[in-house]
Amino acid sequence: MSRSADIIRALVRGHSTAPPAAPNGDSTVNEEPLTKEPSAESPSAELTAAAVTKMTPVQIILIALGTIGFLFFARPVILPIVLACVAGMTLKPVIRWLGLVHIPPSLSAAVVVLVLVSGVSIGFFQLGRPAVTWVNAAPQHMAELRQRVQRILPRVARFSDAAAAVSSLGTEEEQKKTTTVEVKASRVPATFLNWTGTLLAGIGETLVLLYLLLASGDLFLQKLVRVMPTLRDKKRAVEISHEIQQNISNYLFSVALINVGLGVAVSAGLYFTGVPNAAMWGMLVALLNFVPYFGPVVGIILLTAVGLLTFDTLWQAVLPPAWYLLLHVLEANLITPILLGRRFTLNPVVIFVSLIFWTWLWGIPGALLSVPILVSIKVVCGRVAATSPVNELFSR
Repeated sequence: MSRSADIIRALVRGHSTAPPAAPNGDSTVNEEPLTKEPSAESPSAELTAAAVTKMTPVQIILIALGTIGFLFFARPVILPIVLACVAGMTLKPVIRWLGLVHIPPSLSAAVVVLVLVSGVSIGFFQLGRPAVTWVNAAPQHMAELRQRVQRILPRVARFSDAAAAVSSLGTEEEQKKTTTVEVKASRVPATFLNWTGTLLAGIGETLVLLYLLLASGDLFLQKLVRVMPTLRDKKRAVEISHEIQQNISNYLFSVALINVGLGVAVSAGLYFTGVPNAAMWGMLVALLNFVPYFGPVVGIILLTAVGLLTFDTLWQAVLPPAWYLLLHVLEANLITPILLGRRFTLNPVVIFVSLIFWTWLWGIPGALLSVPILVSIKVVCGRVAATSPVNELFSR
């Protein structure tokens, strides 16, 4: 917050210092902003409040639908920008720490981005190979999983066979009919290549924009402050910008630290219970834990399948998901509240709705960005008086 205070003090000095007199000796023209500054703020606030109150519900709904449509159809352009902005706000403290040892922002930004890309690449290639092997053998694993479920849980197997028999009634005659099938060239390879190219292009755009944001320092904040009409708006812009940056940085650093610790603990438990590729499953659980609600559920389902594929008895098969569930309960109810405190007391219902909305809008990246976007909206609504009811709705 010292950097924010320095910017605000500089703004105050710039507005409180009287400019030199005009050549004709008339100093009242140059002193006009000083005398009209207090009175110029209240009309601006009144006009803004009046503009907000004059908007009808139909206009608000149309603006919201237009914004949602724009975000959906422009996601190839908007999504890399949002990802780069969130990553830039998260890594901005690192750039400031490197600046304390007199490292230029351009060099420190290059070092941070290089370390980030190298770490992700090493982790992907080291732990991604067993994941690719496991995915390639997925049909075999599914057949083996079905056999093990039939052997361990015979009642479930009988129920499944009965359901399959009922679903096959009335389809025997259709199966007897032979139809001529024309084999056409599959479009899966072309679709996969297009999807891979789009993904790589988005990653490249995000990394380049992330470097530019980190190397530019507070340039965008300074430009934003300059275009604000009044001193009050300038102070509010600085405070909102630094509060959003601090909250998102603290949240993502804390959550990343918690998830890494959770992944290490899960990997250790799986290793001692005899589960193969324990490090891969621990890393996958850590990544899934970034997604609220749905991530832990998917992790429990995956570890249940892994337990059934690894062990022959039911009590041994339950050990991997039970271990992860125990650690997740401790993390969600003890560790996370201690580290995050009451700074991020968001309404659980709003978090759930935001997760569904952004997942529908942008897919997996939207699920990862749902909470940071929600934190940013909450900070802005808490600073603007006209949107204070929204801040109260988002709070727990």
